[in-house]
This record gives sequence, C-alpha cells and structure tokens, in this order.
Amino acid sequence: MHNDYGWEVSDERGTKAKGLKQLFPSKVSILTLDPESTNRRKAKYDAVVEIGYNEIEPEDLAMLKSTMDLSDSMLDMAYALRKLFGEEWIARFLEMVDEEPDLLEELIKSRNMSAASVVALARRLKRFERFDFLKRGGATADSVNLVLQMIEQRKSVVLEFGRYGSSLEAYILVANYLTRRIHSSYVEAVERSLGDARLEPPQLLITIEEAHKFLDPLIARQTIFGTIARELRKYNVTVLIVDQRPSAIDEEVMSQIGTRVTALLDNEKDIAAVLTGISGAASLREVLARLETKQQAIIMGHAVPMPVVLRPRTYDTDFYAALGYRPEDGSAPEEKRTKLGNDRNNRRL
Repeated sequence: MHNDYGWEVSDERGTKAKGLKQLFPSKVSILTLDPESTNRRKAKYDAVVEIGYNEIEPEDLAMLKSTMDLSDSMLDMAYALRKLFGEEWIARFLEMVDEEPDLLEELIKSRNMSAASVVALARRLKRFERFDFLKRGGATADSVNLVLQMIEQRKSVVLEFGRYGSSLEAYILVANYLTRRIHSSYVEAVERSLGDARLEPPQLLITIEEAHKFLDPLIARQTIFGTIARELRKYNVTVLIVDQRPSAIDEEVMSQIGTRVTALLDNEKDIAAVLTGISGAASLREVLARLETKQQAIIMGHAVPMPVVLRPRTYDTDFYAALGYRPEDGSAPEEKRTKLGNDRNNRRL
C-alpha cells in the first residue's frame, strides 16, 4: 500500500533498504498504478496497471459501501444500470448525467428510480476521475491476465500504489478487483486440473495490508478475502494478512489463520484476537505484552510445534550477501552496514 516491498524503502531515519526486486530481480515483478511516482523514486517497474470503467462491476462497488457511503438503493441502482447498459454502464451513466439530462430524467421515471439516489450515485462515481489508472475509454492491457501470466512463471508480484496509497477507496477497489478475478481464474483452473494434474496452477499466496478493511465482521462474509480464508486452500489460494488491529478482524476469519507472527501488543482486545483458537492462550498473554518494541516477535500455529519468541535477522548488507545479492557492477557488497535496526548484538536465526 505504501511502496514498501518492491524496489526500495526508507526507514524513519531516512536509511535506504533494498526491496524484493533488487534482491531477487528474476523472481519478482513490480506493477505500478502510478508510474510517475515510481519514476520519481527512481524505482524500476515491469508494467503499469490500468482498469477500464467497463471492467468495474457492481460487486466491486459493494466492497466500497462504507468507504464511499453507498446506500443499498445506490447499489441496487448500480446492478440495474449494469443490466441495462452492459459493461459500459458507468461511462454511459455519467455521460447521461453530464450531457443528457432529458434522457436521464426519462430513465428515472421509466425505472421508478429515486432522483436523489441517482444524483448521489453519480457524485460518488465521479470520484473515480481522481484516479488516473481508471480509464473511462477502457484499459490498454488486461491487468488481471498480466498478473496471472507472472504467477504462472512462478514470479512474485508486488503492486505499488504510488500517490494512491493514501486513498482507501483506491486501495480497496484495486485489491478487491484483482483478487476476485484472480481467485475466479484459479477456481476454474483447479477444476480443470481434476481431469489432468498437469494443469494444476501453482500455489498462490495473496498478501494484503490493512486487512481489517476487508475482513471487518460486518462484511467479511461478503468479501473475496473472507471467502479465501474460509476455503482453507481449497483452490490453491491462501491469504497472508498484515494488520495492526487484529481485534477488528472477523473472529471466524481469525480462527482460520494457521500461522501467526505477532509483534508487541498492549491492547487487551488485540491480544485476545491474536490468541483466538491457540492452545495455552492464557500463558501467552504475558509473553505478548512483554515483547520488545523492535526486532522481536512470537510465532505460533501450524508452522511450529510450539510458540517461539524470535528476533529477525538484521536487514543490512550482510543479510543481502547471505541472499546472494551482488551490485549490478559485479563488485562485492559495500562493507559499510546500512541497518534498519540499531541493536549491534542481535542474535541471528
């Protein structure tokens, strides 16, 4: 959401750290919604993601119900417009609002629509004009197919939002848009592979930040992320959720999370949420509350036989070298360390 994983990231002191693309250039692809921002940061990317208005479905808007303050009547109207105008329903609707008021009034009367809801829906859809990656005339490339091709090549895909990372509307719209369609493709692929194992798609892990925005108890059952969490790898797709407010995530979803890596928590609700479904939760409460504020976490669940407190490796040039990284000029990594942490005596796992 904030361009942390792809090319490069700065910590709170301004220290630069290499992203996944620099460390694993042949295994990672960066897609961007905002090429101008990516270029300003002198980062490299593989492709630009565009979404046409004609590709957006009413189901994509349903995920934005609370964020965009969409009423049930507005969503019902979106479904009606899609049925009436087909794929071009957003562009055609906004065109009527802007240029054809008589036709719009006729539509309202013939379909017994609420004029107030029509105006309100149009006002909200016009917010999309702020996002340059949304194209009223249609996208130049199929972004979903592009992502699927990269996954088929066994590449990890990092999506950078650029300046749109601060917009919750953009984040939810794009994350839900891509995930719904990728999951649908995987369902079809896995079903085809039942007759031919060679057609089975590779295992896919989808990572989402600010996960509670998609997995709130009120909407988790309706979102694609909630569906994937409950399917338990049924279609070779799982989710990795990253969040600072686990208590805001639906309990049923939390109970389905097999492995949890948790840093310091001091809020009782968050601690209770993280320990949902974990045996010996009472004894782990104090451990969670006493973790160090930096470079210490506890891992528990399916990946380990018992909960273990760990200290991650320091993210510095020694770590880069251990991963096999070499600068583009072929020289050895610089000796001067660029640490994100400041603990010189960190234990290494």
